[in-house]
Amino acid sequence: MDPTLTVIVPVFDEEDNLERVGRELTAYLDRTSTPAQILFVNDGSRDRSGQMIEALCAADPRFHFVHLARNSGLSAALKAGFDHVETRWAGYIDSDLQTSPDDFDLLMPFAAEYELVTGVRVKRKDTLVKKLSSRIANAIRRSFTHDGASDTGCPLKVIRADVARRIPFFKGMHRFLPALVQLDGGKVKEVPVRHFPRVAGESKYHLWNRLLGPTADLFAYRWMRSRYIRYEIAKKG
Repeated sequence: MDPTLTVIVPVFDEEDNLERVGRELTAYLDRTSTPAQILFVNDGSRDRSGQMIEALCAADPRFHFVHLARNSGLSAALKAGFDHVETRWAGYIDSDLQTSPDDFDLLMPFAAEYELVTGVRVKRKDTLVKKLSSRIANAIRRSFTHDGASDTGCPLKVIRADVARRIPFFKGMHRFLPALVQLDGGKVKEVPVRHFPRVAGESKYHLWNRLLGPTADLFAYRWMRSRYIRYEIAKKG
């Protein structure tokens, strides 16, 4: 059966995680009721991640990859993924597997009704500093965007691919997916998902890019929102 969901997996220096990622994603594809495939986006990794991704894809025709020429950040990796998705829906999961691909089965029942279905991490297995900085960043973001989203940093999402390709992209865009979907008239649904501790590799986030960086990106979003073009055709001949 042709896939209807492409799961985008951005990767940057995750060689210690990728063997497990391959096993978990293969198991998900084998048991899910949603016909799906995987798209790795290698964001200019400097370790063996690129070679390991190619080996995974050679072993399973449901796995595909895109190598970026240089490290460009998560927003750029997601855009590259969205640009290469040919299925109706695009999913997103981080390669640290702090969320489970099996939980896409919790999101997909809402995908036909909502343009974006996003996970909300319950019982987060993060450090106190990470949880507090995330909570503060979410509160500041909501005060600017009024998007109502409680956990935009959750790395488990499903979005209609045509909607994803219309989103105006900028650095830090991945933190504003609910607000950007709503700006285009789309609906957003939040669904509780499980959260797990990182078991290998190192987090790429610290206080600056978890709290101060996103706060700076808010001004880019506000500028873009004030100039966003939206139109509706009434009639044509």
